Amino acid sequence: MKTSRKDKFGRKSIAALAARKTLCVAGLMSGTSADGVDVAVVDLGPGGAKVVAFASYPYPKEVRELVFELFDPQTARVEALCHANFVLGEVFAEAVLRLCREQGVKLTSIDLIGSHGQTVCHLPQGKKFGGRLIRSTLQIGEPCVIAERTGITTVADFRPRDIAAGGEGAPLVPFTDWLLFADPRQTRCVQNIGGIANVTFLPVGGGVEKVLAFDTGPGNMIIDRLAWLATKGKRNFDKDGEMAARGRVDTKLLAGLMGHRYFTRRPPKSTGREMFGVEYSTTLYKLAKEDQLEPRDILATVTAFTARSIADAYRRFLPRQPDEVILCGGGARNPTLVAMLREELPASRVMVMDELGINADAKEAISFALLARETIRGAAGNIPAATGARRRVVLGKIVPGS
Repeated sequence: MKTSRKDKFGRKSIAALAARKTLCVAGLMSGTSADGVDVAVVDLGPGGAKVVAFASYPYPKEVRELVFELFDPQTARVEALCHANFVLGEVFAEAVLRLCREQGVKLTSIDLIGSHGQTVCHLPQGKKFGGRLIRSTLQIGEPCVIAERTGITTVADFRPRDIAAGGEGAPLVPFTDWLLFADPRQTRCVQNIGGIANVTFLPVGGGVEKVLAFDTGPGNMIIDRLAWLATKGKRNFDKDGEMAARGRVDTKLLAGLMGHRYFTRRPPKSTGREMFGVEYSTTLYKLAKEDQLEPRDILATVTAFTARSIADAYRRFLPRQPDEVILCGGGARNPTLVAMLREELPASRVMVMDELGINADAKEAISFALLARETIRGAAGNIPAATGARRRVVLGKIVPGS
């Protein structure tokens, strides 16, 4: 008996979606930089992933301020958290609707939405409660709102199931990195440089069980915060690495930054704003100013810090150095950072993902489209070697479309 595409109410049923070989999925991603939402509409089938449409929509000023209130323990309130969860649900839903309007995609052609949400707290090291260590993470952007506004079945909240299985809930993209970029002829690293930087190590010819992945440390997060401080709020980031390019790396400060305890921790490991966020960055900037460093030199040094910490992680923890390093995320658009990373990894070919036919900005959104497909099929989407989970598990929560 052939599975019906829709149920008696006209909805694309979950069972029908699970049975289909090809799906059109919208992936939604907002990273630790909290600068906006990426939307990718992707056709997924036996032949791989084909991006139909992609756009990045910056958060409106009031939305970004609301999110950053939640990052700061001094300003975070339960009422604000509750409100922001639904505000971001509206923002994410509107991003899908806007993309469809602007790029001529029929909303009814989209079978499924995968939404990462906005991380507002990530505590992979856990805290003791009742004599037990409880790890936790929190992503907001209410999926019920997304499903209601779009009428499309939505998969969201991917990280908690991995944490429930003993993992750190991050990184979650290694499985999709393996699907997209594993190569039978060469060892590759897929290096995302978002707010936090994370690597996926893909050994030559290796299966999914050979994949290694972890957060290497800060990506753009510290750079963005210091650009904001250096320009007194006029810039949210160092566009094209221009400020850093005019500065000089302070070797003493860089050496001190590399002494952070995170870098010696063995994988699996993940990190976030709780370790390298506003408090860390503001203190760093204040101390550097007290040492009479110019703002451009501080920016140059923290940009070098991101590059050095990535390369240091490779040397410490990877079984071998990669033949190719494939860059994605906002940091891939920073020529100063990319040049520093090439200097740190002279034995590897460092390239931007665009060279392989996939938009480096869209890759994270594509990843959550792929993870949503795995979830709807009842397939596991985590890699225990990357997250530390006891076993592979199905990720996310499913909200049926209207």
